[in-house]
Amino acid sequence: MAYNLIGKDFVPPDIHGKVTGKAKYAEDFRVEGMVFGKLLTSPVPHGRVTNIDASEALAMDGVIGILTANDDGVGALLTNEPKFVGDPILALAAVDETIAQDAIDRIVLDIEPLDYTVDPLDSLYPGGPDARSDGSNVGGGRTGLERRRVKWTARDFSAAEEGQLPMGEPAWQWSYGDIETGFQEADLVFDESFVTQGNSHHSMEPRTAMAYWQGGKCYVHTGSQSLTASLAGIADQLGITIDELVYVNENCGGGFGSKGTAAQTAGISGHLSKQIGRPVMLRISRHEEFYIGSARGTLQGRIKIGFRRDGRIVAIDFSVVQDGGANGGFQDSGDAAQAVSIMYQPESMRFRGIPVLTNTTPRGPQRGPGQNQVAAAMEPILDKAARDLGLDRLAIRKLNAPDNNATVGGQQIPVTSAYMPDALDKGAGMFNWAEQQVRSGERNGSKVFGVGIGQAYHDVGRTGYDGLLVLTPDGKLHLHSGVGNLGTYSYASTTRPAAEILKCDWENCIVHQGTNARHLPIASTQTGSNTSWTMTRTNYVAAVDAVAKLKEIAAIDLGGSPEDYEIGDHKVFATEDPERHLTYAQAAQRAIELGGKFSGQEMPDEIHNVTKAAVAGIAGTGLVGVAKDTLRMEGDVPALACGFAAVEVDLETGKVEILDYVGVADCGTVLHPQGLSQQVKGGAVWGVGLALMERQIYDPQNGLPGNVSFDHCKPPTYLDVPSSMNWDAVDIADPQNPVGARGIGEPPMGAAAAAVLCAISDALEGHLFNRTPVVPDMIINHVVGQRQSYRALQIHTA
Repeated sequence: MAYNLIGKDFVPPDIHGKVTGKAKYAEDFRVEGMVFGKLLTSPVPHGRVTNIDASEALAMDGVIGILTANDDGVGALLTNEPKFVGDPILALAAVDETIAQDAIDRIVLDIEPLDYTVDPLDSLYPGGPDARSDGSNVGGGRTGLERRRVKWTARDFSAAEEGQLPMGEPAWQWSYGDIETGFQEADLVFDESFVTQGNSHHSMEPRTAMAYWQGGKCYVHTGSQSLTASLAGIADQLGITIDELVYVNENCGGGFGSKGTAAQTAGISGHLSKQIGRPVMLRISRHEEFYIGSARGTLQGRIKIGFRRDGRIVAIDFSVVQDGGANGGFQDSGDAAQAVSIMYQPESMRFRGIPVLTNTTPRGPQRGPGQNQVAAAMEPILDKAARDLGLDRLAIRKLNAPDNNATVGGQQIPVTSAYMPDALDKGAGMFNWAEQQVRSGERNGSKVFGVGIGQAYHDVGRTGYDGLLVLTPDGKLHLHSGVGNLGTYSYASTTRPAAEILKCDWENCIVHQGTNARHLPIASTQTGSNTSWTMTRTNYVAAVDAVAKLKEIAAIDLGGSPEDYEIGDHKVFATEDPERHLTYAQAAQRAIELGGKFSGQEMPDEIHNVTKAAVAGIAGTGLVGVAKDTLRMEGDVPALACGFAAVEVDLETGKVEILDYVGVADCGTVLHPQGLSQQVKGGAVWGVGLALMERQIYDPQNGLPGNVSFDHCKPPTYLDVPSSMNWDAVDIADPQNPVGARGIGEPPMGAAAAAVLCAISDALEGHLFNRTPVVPDMIINHVVGQRQSYRALQIHTA
């Protein structure tokens, strides 16, 4: 279908502010009487606070007060049993940051050390240490599992061969098909154990928060990926209702899953402000951001995989032990299994996984949680099979790739649409795969050339949220977006379908976002690449409601029935006589005069309370379009991506230079080409970090972290990637989205990481490290035949 707005580039409303530096983040706001807060965090991986002596700090000039876990309503925002180094114990407020930090340094903290662990396998071993004093070591966080105690038997561990992941009682498991028969009938079977090391989110904007109380409401400024989806969580932290909260979140300086909703700093600053009666700016340092800013879960995994001679995968047995960090983590293990099932469509598969608590930083979803780690682990194994079977590496992927007949997971859920073979063909053509792969192993002095392909997936569909818009008597279309401004411009691009349906010029549209004070509807969290799918649907249904009301008003004023009217050129007109019309401005004025449902005085019962409050705030200002998304959603909504990489591996230094990269997205209809370009390329940069650089390091002897900042844990920069990267999209509409869109933010990272790792393996004659990141000393050790510095399955290593 041809669109006027969808699929076209545009200038998002916040671009000017970001280019000029006028855009405001939480740290940029100031309020009269504002003071500054600082945190006192745990110096030990696990302990019990037995005494806090803050007398000297509180006696200092300029110190206003402190907040501890013992204060009313604070709950779990602060703790007397820190479970990781950096766990916040108390907050202190002073007239400036220097005094606040000096006062923090004068507080005497007595902590009783408790058992700790930084490796899940140590905790699972009989008699091994537990991360919690109650003895629980599995579940919690966002795993969906109740915390409990699980210990495997010594026999479970001894059953595994040296370097092979053991597997005892799982917390998650599913299967389909007959894997035993599959392995028996397979012509080629591999059994590989792997490690993907966790890495910090390292959001550029730390989770600073500023809060104050005024007129019976709490005003909170803090960055989050989401906007209206964050309201309930912040209100809960503060012990108030959503009606008593004004949340300001105009810009978020990166979150990548760690800021799906607002962090605990929102609640800490709010409670501290209430206690001292003054606004509080709680500014978070880079080191504190490392501690409380979340991290990707480390995976210790094992993949047994069987192939037929033609390359078709007939059986997979997939097991994962997941580092859940201090909070329990996310569902990385299960998401990794889902990714394996859809990306390779095995005829039979079994999954077993377990998330284990450790005394490392809290774990949470990070761009493609589970899916991107397993892409980096699985794709090199696919290349190994292709070599052993004498098959082309592109061909073996196309043979197993998901299409519209694909299914996902243990229940074999169908997909809404999938075109991975098309994406692979498009990428291969752009990359010139046929010619590039002929150069594999080509020498340039100490450097060796290699090429690789990577694929990745993420599920991206949600439903049941609300859309809201207003046509006002000045003829403007006001698009109310509850989507957070996380840097992808989706808060604006997902409103454009409403303008498209109403046939409005974009220059005539105003996007409202940034604070619930601007009357915004409930929206999904801006996580999991769901926003494109989910929020285009809500804006579509709101526009359909507005069109219906335009036609009803025309029928009332001009005669006939609503079916006799059409819209176009900012008018509603009679189909048989276009001269009989109302302009949108005239219809908006008539909506105000008619009242009721037309102007928002009446609203649908089924919309969310947040949306009802928003409608009440704009009622009587024009023609209101509001509706809940009840459109069909059946099956899994997949975001799919593939990448092609060419590298040179220096056998003397171990350094890897990426010479060429092509990324292709399968995300349905393209909404915003420039935005998609940045998702594909930006995801590729992240993939380089996963493949070659980023990891968390912990000393198992004392539980202390070894890299807590950018200089210790360097993310990739422009100097680490090709100066020019190419991209494209399949751009075939999904039938269950009214404008055909699916999301894409997560899988470009996994595709790039896998492509780079496969290219390194190709340059090294097929060697598998079965580990990320692959750093220079690992390459050198392999080249010279020296043992690696880490043990098999060891994690958090330097």
